[in-house]
Amino acid sequence: MSEISSIDKYDLEGYTLKKAQREDLQQLIDVCHEHISQVDEKAISYAFKLCYLSHKDALRASGEPYYYHPVEVAKIVASEINIDDVSVIASLLHDTVEDTDVSLDDIRHWFGEEVAVIIDGVTKIAGVFKSRDSKQAETFMKLLLSMAEDIRVVLIKFADRLHNMRTIQHLKREKQIKIASETMDLYAPLAHRFGLFRIKNELEDLCFKTIDPTSYKFVARKLREKKEDREEFIQEFMEPIERELGKLNFKFEIKGRPKHIYSIYRKMQRQQKPFEEIYDLFAIRIILENPHAKEDCWRVYSIITDWYTPIPERFRDFISVPKANGYQSLHTTVITNKGRKVEVQIRTRRMDDIAEKGLAAHWKYKEGAQQGSETLDKFVNWVRDVLDNPRPDAATDFVKDFQLNLYKDEIYVFTPDGELRTLPRNATPIDFAFEIHSEIGERAMAAKVNGKMVPLRQKLQNGDQVEIITSNKINLNPDWIDDVVTHKAKSRIRQFIKQKQRKVAEKGRELWDKRADRGNLEISDQELTQFAKKFKYETTQDLFFAIGSGAFDVGDLFKEVKKYKSTGRLEKEEQVESAPISEEEIQKTYFDAARSVGDGKSLIINGELSNIKYSYANCCNPIPGDDVIGFISRTGDIKIHRTMCNNAQHLLKTESERIVDVNWAKNLDTKFLGAIKVIGGDRVGMINDITDVLSKSLETNMKSINVNSDSGMFEGIITLYVDGISHLNRIMKKLEKVEGVKNVLRYE
Repeated sequence: MSEISSIDKYDLEGYTLKKAQREDLQQLIDVCHEHISQVDEKAISYAFKLCYLSHKDALRASGEPYYYHPVEVAKIVASEINIDDVSVIASLLHDTVEDTDVSLDDIRHWFGEEVAVIIDGVTKIAGVFKSRDSKQAETFMKLLLSMAEDIRVVLIKFADRLHNMRTIQHLKREKQIKIASETMDLYAPLAHRFGLFRIKNELEDLCFKTIDPTSYKFVARKLREKKEDREEFIQEFMEPIERELGKLNFKFEIKGRPKHIYSIYRKMQRQQKPFEEIYDLFAIRIILENPHAKEDCWRVYSIITDWYTPIPERFRDFISVPKANGYQSLHTTVITNKGRKVEVQIRTRRMDDIAEKGLAAHWKYKEGAQQGSETLDKFVNWVRDVLDNPRPDAATDFVKDFQLNLYKDEIYVFTPDGELRTLPRNATPIDFAFEIHSEIGERAMAAKVNGKMVPLRQKLQNGDQVEIITSNKINLNPDWIDDVVTHKAKSRIRQFIKQKQRKVAEKGRELWDKRADRGNLEISDQELTQFAKKFKYETTQDLFFAIGSGAFDVGDLFKEVKKYKSTGRLEKEEQVESAPISEEEIQKTYFDAARSVGDGKSLIINGELSNIKYSYANCCNPIPGDDVIGFISRTGDIKIHRTMCNNAQHLLKTESERIVDVNWAKNLDTKFLGAIKVIGGDRVGMINDITDVLSKSLETNMKSINVNSDSGMFEGIITLYVDGISHLNRIMKKLEKVEGVKNVLRYE
């Protein structure tokens, strides 16, 4: 065995922890005994000591000792994921190899090969979100490859990210937004794909709270205000059901908790409805203690529908057809005698554990290990398929494709032989064809859905039976790229497009070679690259593609090359004012702006900043009081977006290095454009009453009003000039009091 430096430095057996650390260790061991079946206290104690000693002099951004973090990660792994004590040990040590003088050999010496393999995997993926897009995709591939070797690697990363999000308030604002956006973009959907719904929901809420704290506080306050009413309603709703279940000697638990805050907010945005009109704010869950009684779930469903009227289109049977991540449950929505809609979920205790903890729950149910491994194998096989077919020129496409395959909304379709296939929502017969086999996708020329001929681009629905009709030759259409959603289909179509582009570029190269030969011109590929740049093409391949496709005249290239050969000088075009500036200049723009307002950290919007051009994004129309961020454009200007704006979210994912922290000045003498939607019963004089309130009572100027009336209902979109969010809120409250107005909400 090679010399192991830390073995001599850290006396894990002889070292005695101080009182505070002994209490921390005991808390962790107690959590382990509560949630994990087998606990090696000695190994966990040694891991705790090594964690404490190796991180002893390090501090977190909060000022706390750094070792608090791995201890909290270990508690999350034990209490919320419930895997095993090996994972707890690895969690305690997950940062040691990367951040301290402890080596992988040290870990192997003290804790064995299994722990070393997990920590090695966690260490490899530690920088997954630290770099820009192309590098991010490469490191993300490493994450997936490590995960494919041992699922515990990625489960520990979930716990690590969850604790970082719980303590994110100690970081600078711009850092908070970057981390939250990355978490929302990759960690939350991946947690969903693993079936870790509790962790996924908390990650989304923490991200939402970070990115848009104003909206988060609004929804949270509304939920608190309705808590007593909600609990009283649940008790009243379940009283007859509990009575019936008791008569049949069922052992059960009833939970009635609200949907998580971010999902409620998204529903408000999608439906453009106020909080009060979102009916499914919570779900009632009935959990049966008999782990094998699938048939009992149906008996309970029968009892519920005897008492309350079910809505047929809202019924989902995930017991007979589980989701790809192993999720099982019966879902139904019923209507009470007072007309209120209620979502009810019925499942066994085992189903509930898997629903909350996903694939990790299969550690708990040994007899279910085979089922769990089959589910994981499907996912890992997809990962390996991606890794075995890399596209070095499309690293960001990999991340985008991966997100598509973390589909939260799945559909289940059938082959002509009745074989079940899972696809993302919005999948088409083209996706289905590639899912069956690449050759089927390449030769697809028509499709039958439920026995009827349909376009290949038609979106599939749950339960569709799909048959693909193929030709004897490849029938790929480049236009399909916009119609498919699966990685396999997109990857092959992109490859086909590249092949076609290559052929066109080869044709362009032939045209150039012939023209150069006729004119007795000789020029190296390196020199041609300079001409490509001169004509605004990234590479000579792009230049030849333009020639081959007829977009660029080969004669123009010949003239410039001939001139160059006669003068020995390549004339460059003059730089225009709006030419892109370098990354260094961009960063200098930001720091100069920060210094110009005196705080050294953030740019304050006040309308008069010297030497800095900025504007407000038309896509989201931010107004004072909104949570906002700024992006430095490639020309040095700053564009202000609302933090939850879709375009801002996209920029955070693709160009996060350009983000700047933006604050509103306290006294702004400027009007901003805002928009509201007014919904109500249509009546004579409604528009006059609304405009009177705006112009007379509130002295607010309108820019436009767009009105629709249908079946006695009135809906108007009003754009107006406001001082800020508080002014807009006053307008909305005033308009709510107009006769016949039912809802007033901010229009996105």
